[in-house]
Amino acid sequence: MNDTTRTTKDESYDVETDVEFNTPLTPQRAHLQLAIDGMTCQACASRIEKVLNKKPSVYEVSVSFAGETANVDYDPTQTTPEQVTEWVNKTGFVANVQAADSLFAQTDEDTATQYPWRLIGLWVCLVPFLVGMAGMLTGFGMAWMPPVWVQFILATVVQFGLALPFYKSAWASIKGGLANMDVLVVIGTVTIWAYSTYLWLTHGDGTLNSLLQSGHLGGHGASNSPAVYFEAGVMVIAFVRTGKYLEERTKKHSLNSIDLLLSLTPDEVEQQQPNGEFHNIALSDVQVGDVLRAKQGSRVATDGTVIDGSGWCVESHLTGESVALKKEQGNGLLAGALVENGSLLYRVSAKGSDTKLGDMVQALSDAQGSKANLARLADRVTAIFVPVVVTIALVTFGVTWWLTGMVDTALMHAVSVLVIACPCALGLATPAAIMAGMGVAARHGVWFKDAQSLEAAGNIDTVVLDKTGTLTIGKPTIVDHVMVDKSLAVDDVLQIAASVEAHGSHPLATALVNTAKDRQLSLFNVTDISVIKGAGIQANIEGLGLIKVGTAEFANLTLPRFMPKVWQIASTVAISINDEPLGAFALADDLKADTPQAIAALQDAGINVILMSGDKQSVVDHVAGQLGIDKAYGKMSPRDKASQIALLQTAGHKVAMAGDGVNDAPAMATADASFAMFEGTDVAQHSASARLMGESLMHIDAAQKIAQATLRNIKQNLFFAFIYNCLGIPLAAFGFLNPMIAAAAMALSSISVLMNALRLTRFKTEVELDNTVSTSHTDKERLAKG
Repeated sequence: MNDTTRTTKDESYDVETDVEFNTPLTPQRAHLQLAIDGMTCQACASRIEKVLNKKPSVYEVSVSFAGETANVDYDPTQTTPEQVTEWVNKTGFVANVQAADSLFAQTDEDTATQYPWRLIGLWVCLVPFLVGMAGMLTGFGMAWMPPVWVQFILATVVQFGLALPFYKSAWASIKGGLANMDVLVVIGTVTIWAYSTYLWLTHGDGTLNSLLQSGHLGGHGASNSPAVYFEAGVMVIAFVRTGKYLEERTKKHSLNSIDLLLSLTPDEVEQQQPNGEFHNIALSDVQVGDVLRAKQGSRVATDGTVIDGSGWCVESHLTGESVALKKEQGNGLLAGALVENGSLLYRVSAKGSDTKLGDMVQALSDAQGSKANLARLADRVTAIFVPVVVTIALVTFGVTWWLTGMVDTALMHAVSVLVIACPCALGLATPAAIMAGMGVAARHGVWFKDAQSLEAAGNIDTVVLDKTGTLTIGKPTIVDHVMVDKSLAVDDVLQIAASVEAHGSHPLATALVNTAKDRQLSLFNVTDISVIKGAGIQANIEGLGLIKVGTAEFANLTLPRFMPKVWQIASTVAISINDEPLGAFALADDLKADTPQAIAALQDAGINVILMSGDKQSVVDHVAGQLGIDKAYGKMSPRDKASQIALLQTAGHKVAMAGDGVNDAPAMATADASFAMFEGTDVAQHSASARLMGESLMHIDAAQKIAQATLRNIKQNLFFAFIYNCLGIPLAAFGFLNPMIAAAAMALSSISVLMNALRLTRFKTEVELDNTVSTSHTDKERLAKG
């Protein structure tokens, strides 16, 4: 086979051979994903990015605070994953690389699920202060507040014991050159503690007896006690830590769809022994080639092939389609599939990260760890936020002291500014929504490559569709033929054409090869195979000569002027030997069952739908007429498709392209967003910004609607986060918020952003809602049939 050999999968046999459209990633660029433990806000993520971006061997870094992951592109000839991990660890965090055979990366310690003893300790210390404050609110004044020396002990235990993680994080942040939210908390609470301690120690004559006696009725202006504010520091730390704990639980257990995917595989499986008996073993001990059994109601543990039994399986976790599929001997199984009815014996073909589920977990993890363009604004703001806030707090302290002459009032105002300005909500606004949106999209069988892809899909106003394999089933059949050389039988011409087409992956080629196999026609050996751009495929067959299979022009064939009507709506494949035409076949392909519904849904959403195909114009017009598509272009080469999309973009349109062939790759690369159809070519899937795991075009409609909902959610989160800080800082500076209220408000702002993002996880498309209503009836009918 010569260097020009290519395969094709588009109706025109038009293959783009330009290197720019089919260039693999350079071997000097490797990708690494790390699980990061210990981040407390967006400034932590920015610090890691800053450190890694300084390394000459690192090309690109994207750290997700919400996802607690880092995606790193690096030069493997200059560094190693272990070295990258060490760099991250030196910044004060804990990084772990995903194991080769694991479905996901794990941290040393899951802070969201470990027993929250430190948080419990904080609230135990806080209870006496809450009792005292309750007394103040109910008219008992300071009578219920503990003595000042007790307040001092409790505050000191909290400040320098239970709050130790805040200090560690703040110090690591300062060393890294970027101050995070913990710096603000530490500055504010230490200032409160130090000021209150100073007042207490300088009250009276300084003797121990004087200190103990002075505080028996508590603080805040009692006649014999200093105006201390120990409770403020304790409450700030307790509220902030509570907010962080709730944040962690929400991110890990509600927003993160990866955990849900991982729960789809069982911990133990039934393995068939050589004697035919079944023993339960751990899934981690399963090897490729083992024979496992999946019973009704259980999950398939690995990818495999059915060798015995039959049943119905639901693979909606990967394809987004809730309809159960019949599985019997020879059919493939996907890890995580639910066996709805029956019992299956299957041979393991892939396990762990090599399964389709593992691929999805990795793809979703990478995508959730990426950043949308909207996130760049929040990143730029949070990068300078802390220094600006500290400056505002100092100005607030100075101005308030100068105007009121009261240092304690000035201090409380300044601390309130420090606490309420923590940019947690701002840092969570975008990544939280991205995590939720990606998970919902995956549930609907759409795998977005990254956050930018999801963002682009949410802004599209035009969708360009390929025909074969996209709008149609992609399995055309021969519906008519015409022979030029009457001395040759139809099967002889088919045998010659199929011998050449066996080396292509085009749907029309596959149809010819399958028909030849059905007719039990043996195939010839061919040599010097090559694909001619926009024309077809050619090769040599010993004893016959140069065979050309493709368009009529390519095969030097002129079809009769008056042909049956089927030729006007069918694709033509002509064959010639040494440029002498032999004949041609007409192949027709049926539309996918829900294609009309999908086109209507896109058009109802205000999306302009355009059909672009390499097939002849009469076929394209016929399909467009069936679907109500106004604009349809035939005889389009890959370059033509890309150029037409570029023209649409120049006119101000945001364009998405959907296709499944090598020929579609240039157009996909040009479009703002692109969708590779299920079982499309590798080139198409790598060129696309999203992969559709089901055969239905309704996945495109779902992808667009989910992306739009995610963008709306991001904008809502950013709006509330900006408004919170813009309103909160002035209110704190003017004394309308004390530190305790500020801490509670700060925690609630982060939780509110997460709760808003969590709404996305309940997103359902119209089709999904319809399926929910009809599934119960379908299930009963299917189960009744057994």
